[in-house]
Amino acid sequence: MYFIYPDQELPPVSFADSEGLLAVGRDLSPERLKEAYYKGVFPWYSEGQPVLWWSPDPRMVLFPEDLRIARSMRPFLNQDKFQVTFNQEFERVIENCGQVDRKGQDGTWITPEIKENYLQLHKEGLAHSVEVWDNEDLVGGLYGIYLKDKQVFCGESMFAKASNASKFGFIKLVQKLERDGVKLIDCQIYTSHLESLGADEIPRSEFLEYLK
Repeated sequence: MYFIYPDQELPPVSFADSEGLLAVGRDLSPERLKEAYYKGVFPWYSEGQPVLWWSPDPRMVLFPEDLRIARSMRPFLNQDKFQVTFNQEFERVIENCGQVDRKGQDGTWITPEIKENYLQLHKEGLAHSVEVWDNEDLVGGLYGIYLKDKQVFCGESMFAKASNASKFGFIKLVQKLERDGVKLIDCQIYTSHLESLGADEIPRSEFLEYLK
């Protein structure tokens, strides 16, 4: 693990420790974030900590064609239970993601600095959001980084205020990305929820091939 200064590049991902922690540094500028995602690195830290940069091995990913839709979700999709929009309310989505209580986490990693810099990336067309609506109410959503030139979408966080809302939005996003020719969705680290949707772990070296 390395401490990096604003004028330094991130070290090679092979320097990450066994947990995937690669570097520590306070620079969370849009330029640093762009460098990180194109190198297979992402920030994840808590308020009050320095910025922690991660590149785990193995890497949790979803190939769009492997999307698994549970039988319980089919009535929601067949009946268009919710409405979905893209890039209409990015700021509200990231704000809601930061307010979600997550099991095993004390506080949120979506700090004011995260919000500010990802909002700038959204304005530049790199950070994208999905909004899930129940009539006029925003009941779910997610956001991530879309590396269009690499045909890779890097998922960051999601929230739901209604049952299955975030899963509904995720499914709609994956289907859209598949139509757009996206090859891989980066899910970062293993969770049973992501596995239930068809995501799986692959070696970091294989993941990095998609970013070349």
